[in-house]
Amino acid sequence: MKKLFIVAIALFTLNLAAAENPIKPSETLQSDIVELIGSETSFDFEKTETIVNVIFTVTSKNEVIVLSTGDANKELANFIKSKLNYKKVDFNDHKNGELFLLPVKFKKS
Repeated sequence: MKKLFIVAIALFTLNLAAAENPIKPSETLQSDIVELIGSETSFDFEKTETIVNVIFTVTSKNEVIVLSTGDANKELANFIKSKLNYKKVDFNDHKNGELFLLPVKFKKS
């Protein structure tokens, strides 16, 4: 049982260390993400501009997995996750477990 606990702590520490240094996605990946999110939202934003820092990874099957939406409200976070999670992107130039940070800007129209 002690070994299992130590392994769990080690994995948690590795994940935490990886989450501290997400990288900026390539322009191609950025445009794919923006296209998946789309330009239409049903939100009535309080501010004229809202920026959400989306941390995500791309699986070996080229599927996007959202790991964090920063301080976004729950409704906006769920919207972003519904638009991106498990959606395929044309992106093969990545390492497994590589994390990406993309600030997504929503403007009130």
